[in-house]
Amino acid sequence: MSNYDDILYLPHPTSKTHPRMSRQDRAAQFSPFAALTGYEAVVKETARLTDERPVLTEDEEAELDARLRLAIELDAEVSVTWFRPDSKKNGGSYVTTTGQVKKADELRQILIMEDGAQIPIQELTAVDSLIFGDTY
Repeated sequence: MSNYDDILYLPHPTSKTHPRMSRQDRAAQFSPFAALTGYEAVVKETARLTDERPVLTEDEEAELDARLRLAIELDAEVSVTWFRPDSKKNGGSYVTTTGQVKKADELRQILIMEDGAQIPIQELTAVDSLIFGDTY
C-alpha cells in the first residue's frame, strides 16, 4: 500500500469555468522568444558591405564629360556606371545603367534616360558606348 493509492485512479480534473486550451495554443507558449526585437536586423545591416565613393581627377572628369556629350550628340546607346550613395551608412554601391540618354539636365545635374531612370551626373564614374570601343 502506498501513500497515493486514494488518488491514483481518479479522473483528470476539468475546470467548469475555463475551456480546455487547444494543442496549437499550448504549443505557442513554448515557441522561441525574441527578447531583443530588431537585433538581428541591426547585425545584418552592420555586416552589409559598401563601396567607397570614388574620387576622380579633373582629367578623368573632363574625359567623362566629353564621352557623355559625344554619346548624346550621336544619340548612341551608352552604359554609364555611377555611384549610388547608401542611405543608411557611409559608402554605397556601383550601378551600371544601359540605354539611351533622353536629356542631360544641367540645372539639376542629372541624366534622364529613355526608360525614365535619373542618374546624378556628379556620381558618374564611367561612360561606355560602342562608338568609343573601350570603357573609361
